[in-house]
Amino acid sequence: MERRVVITGLGVVAPNGIGLEEFRSALKNGRSGIKFDQQLADLKFSCQVSGTPPVDQQNLSEYFTDLELRNFNSTGIMYGVIAGLDAWKDAGLPISESENPDWDSGTIFGTGTSGIEKFRESIYKIDDLQTRRLGSTAVSQTMNSGISAYLGGKLGFGNQVTTNSSACTTGSESILMAFDRIKAGKAKRILAGSTSDSGPYIWAGFDAIKVCNFKSNDAPEKASRPMSASAAGFVPGSGAGALVIEDLESALARNAKIYCEILGGNLNSGGQRGGGSMTAPNSTAVQKCVKDALLDAGISLDEIDYISGHLTATSKDATEIRNLAESLNRFGKDFPYINSLKSLTGHCLSASASVEAVAAVLQLSENFVAPNINCEDLNPEITAIIDAQCIPKKRVEKQLKIAAKVSFGFGDVNGCIIFKKYS
Repeated sequence: MERRVVITGLGVVAPNGIGLEEFRSALKNGRSGIKFDQQLADLKFSCQVSGTPPVDQQNLSEYFTDLELRNFNSTGIMYGVIAGLDAWKDAGLPISESENPDWDSGTIFGTGTSGIEKFRESIYKIDDLQTRRLGSTAVSQTMNSGISAYLGGKLGFGNQVTTNSSACTTGSESILMAFDRIKAGKAKRILAGSTSDSGPYIWAGFDAIKVCNFKSNDAPEKASRPMSASAAGFVPGSGAGALVIEDLESALARNAKIYCEILGGNLNSGGQRGGGSMTAPNSTAVQKCVKDALLDAGISLDEIDYISGHLTATSKDATEIRNLAESLNRFGKDFPYINSLKSLTGHCLSASASVEAVAAVLQLSENFVAPNINCEDLNPEITAIIDAQCIPKKRVEKQLKIAAKVSFGFGDVNGCIIFKKYS
């Protein structure tokens, strides 16, 4: 028998909040985490603002031992471990001290890169003939599965422990992979999510291809402008989002808090055909992804109350809105509420979908739609498709029942998850 699947724990490390309490407050009040980045200015980047999570030594000492932190500089693993352990704790689950693995629990935690700073350090040491001085954690910090390996060890997981990667769709993919595994009865719970390294060595390529906003260096909080007529590219960001995905029967048996249910979803690719490319979406594939997600979830087009958009503050924002409107056959005032977390955090790259999924689940479970900031001058191409009231500039208090999270990534890959308030 197919299982029902629910979310019982959330954790987040975001530019505008570390931990659920700070993040929820920033979300509700439209508080940006984007700041001027002196390092980017010193390195002559065009875009000199970023969304970097304000992790400090005190944060790290709560999650890592002094020995672990020695010669440790993988920001992505740091963010992912903090978010992951917070989600596990939020779900009311213990950290086992047993020598036996927890066979019922695992993690699918994605990333785009791992330990980019450690790679840089290692390259210089190798070139200086200091290979033996790389340290004992060079491999675990730089292997892509480093994040899942760290989480698996800290929590003693005995089920699947793996890392996925699909650009900006990574977090949605990890959630749906976890959903499928639990629905099939192969695990009771999976810690799902994604993370991203921060800093110039991960962001330089995007600055080089001129997709980042270089026009707002003197006004960081105004720099990320999804759906705005004056949008001038995305702001680079980073962080991690984590969700405990669990079998409903298991959650009820331990009297767990339930944020919402996952009804279904879909992942696909446009094959870089039909207008799709490494950096552009195939609209036919995007629309098919959303329609197939609704079919998988068993809901109709008019049941979606709210959409957490991908919406990166580039020229593709209007294309995304058109694809969503055509997928749902809902236009003008009939379109659901939609927002883009990127106005508050920047684009967190491989972490974006999971951080935004945490935000979507909070909004669904607590009945509000977070404000879109910096879009006072809505793009007229967008308002020609949907009504401006569907893009709230102030927080909206509203009973929500079903939410969709959409993600689109480099390589023409797409994801859509359908969440429902649990009943």
